Amino acid sequence: MRQVFRVPFALLLLGALLGGCTSDDPEDAPELPVTETHGPTGQVPDGLDEYYGQGITWEECGPYATSEMAERMLNDPDAQCARIDVPLDYSEPDGETISIGVSRIPASNQEERIGSLVFNPGGPGAAGMGQAVHTANRLSGTELTERFDIVGFDPRGVGASEPQVECLTDEERDEKRADDHEFDGSPEAVREAEELAREFAEKCVERTEYGEDMLANIGTRDVVRDIDVLRSVLGDEKLTYLGYSYGTRIGYSYAEAFGDNVRALLLDGALDPEQELVDSLIAQGEGFGQAFEEFAEWCTGREDCPLGDDPDEATEEYQDLVQPLVDNGVELEDGRELSFGDATTATVQALYSQDLWEPLKSGLSQLQRQRGEQLMMLADMYNERQSDGSYTTTQDAFEAIRCVDDPRVTDREKIEEAQEEYSEVAPFLDSGRPTPAARGVCAFWPVPNTSEPRLPDVEGAPPALVISTTQDPSTPYEAGVQLAEAMNGTLLTFEGTQHTVFGQGNDCVDSAGIAYLVHGELPEDGTTCGTQ
Repeated sequence: MRQVFRVPFALLLLGALLGGCTSDDPEDAPELPVTETHGPTGQVPDGLDEYYGQGITWEECGPYATSEMAERMLNDPDAQCARIDVPLDYSEPDGETISIGVSRIPASNQEERIGSLVFNPGGPGAAGMGQAVHTANRLSGTELTERFDIVGFDPRGVGASEPQVECLTDEERDEKRADDHEFDGSPEAVREAEELAREFAEKCVERTEYGEDMLANIGTRDVVRDIDVLRSVLGDEKLTYLGYSYGTRIGYSYAEAFGDNVRALLLDGALDPEQELVDSLIAQGEGFGQAFEEFAEWCTGREDCPLGDDPDEATEEYQDLVQPLVDNGVELEDGRELSFGDATTATVQALYSQDLWEPLKSGLSQLQRQRGEQLMMLADMYNERQSDGSYTTTQDAFEAIRCVDDPRVTDREKIEEAQEEYSEVAPFLDSGRPTPAARGVCAFWPVPNTSEPRLPDVEGAPPALVISTTQDPSTPYEAGVQLAEAMNGTLLTFEGTQHTVFGQGNDCVDSAGIAYLVHGELPEDGTTCGTQ
């Protein structure tokens, strides 16, 4: 069963990534570096006064960029960056410390400033520093950016936070992507896949600083604690938070752990807190299956669609294009080969947003001519492969966080049943070959999980605003319905086909979200927004 990465929404906005951000009044930016000390602010857990009361030194953001994308998004004269210290293990606050990278765009109206809006783009394991700056620029001129510092952070083990989770080298990740060994249902393939999974887990321990100690404290439970330290360091009595996709899990987990410290939570693209991993992945597969049907309907209505002119036959036409890649990849000009895995990864990446449907159509047309550059570009975007051939460590962090956030799945019979169900709900991803019912990386993870699916107890927290999209390919609409009920919150429905929506230009959604975050005004129950 395909393990789908929940891509942060801003990765889809190609135009924003073509150049750096700009500021209308760069001369107004303060002299850096500047150190501020606000804490300890609000409630402080026992033994953590030093962390909650630490100063924070804001600097220019250039040295904090750990990827080409981060470099582009942090290239804003108003952006300020810093690191704060947190315990590696919160049960041992006097032990080793690690650092969390933080960015902010200060509120444009400091006289009416409310506080900080802390932002997380999803993942798990997505870096948030650059994307927070990007979001602040998209919302520039609104009451949100006038009255809030927009604050992003790279979760522990990710991006500018130190140390990073590291598992595979760049060469090993290229090799992993090019190898379609998994499309063989033989017992030998099962053993090979499980050995590779075991080796991956071992490499994570060997190559990540602090080894098992870091991997044991990398999950949502610990990110939530880091956010509460950040809240205090920023000088906020209560947290105002914006979370997308997996970031909704961080949000509702924070509300459970620190409900009295919450001012407002806007959660967009929700995860169902009760849903187990296998059920979540199947629901996600169904979402991508429906999104592919929407894409096929759009594509087959155009004269040059590589999937023909009948949407009912589009899945078969797509499989005819990509399934031969299992045996024979398409050689690219840079010496790499487009594999079946890369082609389907490219498709999944494009299904997150209609903005990428045209590049996907173009890529499939190229594939008809035995060319793969466009699809490989989309697959590289998903995998965060940079122009020099290096990778960010996002995918490594994704595996590490997932393996400590959820109970591991070890029953091969259950895995096989899930694979069959996944193929039924997302048939376009079917390789045409038996897939080995092999246990994944988490089955060999060296440390136990620290979280599990269940309804959060959010007593003491104010009602949240949950936004859910009717045709969200990654986080199904019903998950938002469930989360809004669990959070005693309000559900805002967006009718569309994309993954998350707030801050992306829909006036109806943005107005409702800003009114909630700034003034605490929730929309009426049953409010629905449509595309413009």
